[in-house]
Amino acid sequence: MSRTVIVEADGGSRGNPGPAGYGAVVRDPDSGDVLAERQEGLGVTTNNVAEYRGLIAGLEAAAELGASAVEARLDSKLVVEQMSGRWKIKNAMLQPLALRVRELASQFDRVTYTWVPRAHNAHADRLANEAMDTQADGGGQTSAAARSTEARADQPREEAREPVQQRLPTRWTGAQGTPTRMLLLRHGQTPLSVDRRYSGLGDVTLTELGVRQAEAAAKRIAALEDLGESVHVVSSPLMRATQTAQRVADALGVRVETHRELREADFGEWEGLTFAEAAQRDPELHRRWLRNASVRPPGGESFDEVYRRVRRACSDVIARYGGETVVIVSHVTPIKSLLRYALDVGPSLLYRLHLDLASLSIADFYPDGNASVRLINDTSHLS
Repeated sequence: MSRTVIVEADGGSRGNPGPAGYGAVVRDPDSGDVLAERQEGLGVTTNNVAEYRGLIAGLEAAAELGASAVEARLDSKLVVEQMSGRWKIKNAMLQPLALRVRELASQFDRVTYTWVPRAHNAHADRLANEAMDTQADGGGQTSAAARSTEARADQPREEAREPVQQRLPTRWTGAQGTPTRMLLLRHGQTPLSVDRRYSGLGDVTLTELGVRQAEAAAKRIAALEDLGESVHVVSSPLMRATQTAQRVADALGVRVETHRELREADFGEWEGLTFAEAAQRDPELHRRWLRNASVRPPGGESFDEVYRRVRRACSDVIARYGGETVVIVSHVTPIKSLLRYALDVGPSLLYRLHLDLASLSIADFYPDGNASVRLINDTSHLS
């Protein structure tokens, strides 16, 4: 049975950029009853980023409720016009957030975006201000003018400028803005990797050596000096990755989140075979697969398909944790795909790059679209 809900969302920033937060409410369109609420402090960012994050949270809550259609009501003219396709999205900080909104919207039969006056968005406004108050240093109350997102000007808000220090080029690369740093960690040893067998969606566990490798990697990551104040751990849902990720999360004192799009490639009927066994079973197909990223193993997934979903995962992570540090615990193909994306190169990288078990790579993704690869296949923590 189809179900339509109303999403009310708001976000604000005290300083623009400054301490920010969002609020989102999901309502029944007939009774007006509140079905879900979401709120979160976002640290220091802009009004527009907070507005988008509120919309994302509202759509996620609507999806969890099983809604088939959404009417999103926002007091941000900019977000409404951009998501309706009438305004271009020029600000690089907002582009991955808009992509996340579109990905969420694609899960529903219909999503509409409606501008409402701020007075009609008071519930979401209150939640956003509560989130900002909660994260405020010392927990002290601020003035009513500072706490109210209604204190913002009535005219449509323009895309916020980044602070001066973030507009400066980063060293010689020319990249601008605060990057999202991704620490790309391959899982530890499994029984299939001992014999170098294709290990895709089969849910195998770590060996004893694999556990020790994961613990060594966790210790290495926790000791890094430039992690930043906020670190997140996002893992493939496959067990060998989550076991590795849990060691890292324990060392950092955070929790593990999983992202389905970070799973390994589906090797189909080659799952569990060695390289030689797969080549003997399907000699011509195996040869083409090694040269062409669009070729699928029998019943499996091509490297091009993996690349596309990993790019979606990357955009999602940046939308959630832009400007922070994220440990991505995954597998050979997704990590190679992320490095390929960062380096802006073709699929030949997949065949020329080697990644060891429990190896660490690092890439910075900047809000202006630039990226910088800082480390590849480091296993110094295993020696």
